[in-house]
Amino acid sequence: MTTVLTVAALTLREAARRRVLRSLAVLTLVLLSLSAWGFTRLDAEFGGLTSGESRFAAALVLNLVMFGLSLIAALGTAFMAGPTLAGETESGIALAMLTRPVHRASVLLGKWLGLVGFGTGFVAIAGTAQLLIVLITTGYWPPSPVTGLALLAAQAVTLLTLGLLLSTVISPMASGIVAVGLFGATWIAGVIGGLGAALGNDSVRRIGTVSQALLPTDGLWRGAMNAFQDPSLLRGFSEAFEGHPFLSSAALTPGYLAWAGVWVVLMLSLAALAFQRRDL
Repeated sequence: MTTVLTVAALTLREAARRRVLRSLAVLTLVLLSLSAWGFTRLDAEFGGLTSGESRFAAALVLNLVMFGLSLIAALGTAFMAGPTLAGETESGIALAMLTRPVHRASVLLGKWLGLVGFGTGFVAIAGTAQLLIVLITTGYWPPSPVTGLALLAAQAVTLLTLGLLLSTVISPMASGIVAVGLFGATWIAGVIGGLGAALGNDSVRRIGTVSQALLPTDGLWRGAMNAFQDPSLLRGFSEAFEGHPFLSSAALTPGYLAWAGVWVVLMLSLAALAFQRRDL
């Protein structure tokens, strides 16, 4: 455990020095600034959130901005996971470290924990800042903000776990590209599945269901959207929720959350097995 925690701390320190972190910070500040301006205009347009239409607009724009934050988190975690493991393997750093009595699984778990700390920390700070911007500019506060941020953090953890697995078999850059590509493909499949459900087409709907089982990022995102919405909106605007990419009509089931946790454990176990057998 001491080795795991030491590697986790070193991974966090290394992540703080990477240039990609500065790029993520700039992107986040730009997105937060644009959202502050947008919500100010929204409040001026509706004259305060006193009607169902204005609350619907606020929830919709909030989900749109949160999707932007989740995309930034996805890019950051995916492109940090690859160099963290594959980069050290290619440079020989991993070989120098593993010649000592250190288990490869401990190193992998430590790096995973460090990346989890980075991803969850980013989501917590950026997400809280966004919620405060919405509260100050419009007075809107989502019903379950902690749940929504926790699901966004779980989405980041899911993607970084996939990126870490990929980095044990392919190059650092390729692992980041593949992970982000699968993230985008799963989201698109989820949108297609939502449209299929709205049209009553079971075959198209199953595309989203299968994709959310194979990679839970989109399912976790839809659960987060539901947590950021006012429940009364579903009663007043039920038709608008059908097939909408930035609205979610149902919360996640305990079974799906359990599957997401099992998925992460399975991918991390596969990464440990692949790293154990890799020739350094």
